[in-house]
Order: sequence, then C-alpha cells, then structure tokens
Amino acid sequence: MRRANVSDALSTLLSDLPQLNAALFNVPDLNRLRPAETAAHAPRFLLLYGSLRERSFSRLLTEEAARLLTAMGGEVKIFNPSGLPLPDDAPENHPKVAELRALAQWAEGMVWCSPERHGAMTGIMKSQIDWIPLSVGAVRPTQGKTLAVMQVCGGSQSFNAVNQLRVLGRWMRMLTIPNQSSVAKAFLEFDEAGRMKPSAYFDRVVDVMEELVKFTLLTRDLAPYLVDRYSERKESAEELSKRVNQPAL
Repeated sequence: MRRANVSDALSTLLSDLPQLNAALFNVPDLNRLRPAETAAHAPRFLLLYGSLRERSFSRLLTEEAARLLTAMGGEVKIFNPSGLPLPDDAPENHPKVAELRALAQWAEGMVWCSPERHGAMTGIMKSQIDWIPLSVGAVRPTQGKTLAVMQVCGGSQSFNAVNQLRVLGRWMRMLTIPNQSSVAKAFLEFDEAGRMKPSAYFDRVVDVMEELVKFTLLTRDLAPYLVDRYSERKESAEELSKRVNQPAL
C-alpha cells in the first residue's frame, strides 16, 4: 500500500511536467549508489604531461605523481606524447593514436599535467586530449572517470592551465576532483636527479593524488549509474524506435 501511495504521488507530480517522457524519468535511488560488487583490482590511472623538453618539469611532476599513486596501491601508466601527430593530421590507426586511445579506455582515472605557456596549456597537452574521442561506438572512453589536474609554472604561481584543464575535463564528462596542484618556479623545485624537493608544493601533490585515489575507489563501481542521463535515455529510445519502425528496405 505504501509503495502504491508513493507511485500515485509520483504520478501526480509528473502530471505537472508534461514535457517529460514519464517512462524514461528516473528518481535517483540511494540503493543504486551502493554497488552490489566492488572491483578487486588496483585502481588504474593514465597520466598525461604536456612538454617534450629533455628536462620537462611537467614530466618530472607527472613521474612524482606516478610514484605516489603506485605507493597508494594504484596501477599507473604514463603516455609519452613524443611522435603523436597533430589532431586530424593522421588516421585513427596511427600507432601513437591507437596507444593513447587504448590507455584512455583502460584507465579508471587520469592525471593531466601541463606547463603554462603564453598563459595557457601547451598545444602538446591539448593535442593529446583532442585525440581522445567523446565516444567510440557506444563506449565513451572518459565519461564517469576521475581526473586530477596539475600545472608547472616558469614564474610566479598561476592557475590558467589547470582552469583550462578543468573545462576540458567537464567537456570530456569526467569527475574532476576539487584539489589541484600548481608548482611555481618549477625549475627550483627539482634536484639534478629530477626528483621533487621537499616543500609545500610537494605536499600538495601528495594531497591531490590521495584525493584522486579516494574519489576513484568511491566512484569507479558506480560510474555507469552516476553518468546515466535522462536526455541520453530519451535519445536512445527515439533512435531505437526509428530503427525498429523504419520501412522495409
């Protein structure tokens, strides 16, 4: 009886929303935010950096992040952008493009780290993201996956690159964590061996990686439900209807 009352109340509310397709409207369900099964494998992270210089501080910072993620129980892969063609300047089966796309599908979370150049992320960083498609068939390689953003600065601390990376993360339908890292005067923050010196900047990187692992463990089993959208359910239903009801060829 109680369930019937709830159903009647919902029907009454929906009657005031004639724009809705009631059959595709879902009320968020707390029970579905408790996964029936929890993945047992280590969380998988893909790390991208935005410079090809021999002593690239974005690469050195990325390598420090990789060490931290590994220490926190993650499985980590770093993509080397050397040899990646400009977007649309090579076919999708180009070896570097295929490698990047396979890693994007493999990963459950990502770290994007770019230098700030001319007040923005580098073209190398943007090219990598541009080669990752929003969808491959029915699969969205980045949707619902976690993301942490970092940048290195040649001068005083700035946040232009990480702000732009956040915009891209949202566009790629990723769950970008609140924390971030921006390392000022990066040339002073690494020793001759390429290791980051102890500092408040290093401590922030630890914070960011810790938060990334937590968010990944929290959401990876729930990602399909978290990113399930009314508009996409409606679009899929309409496309299915067109296909089923099309005249015989």
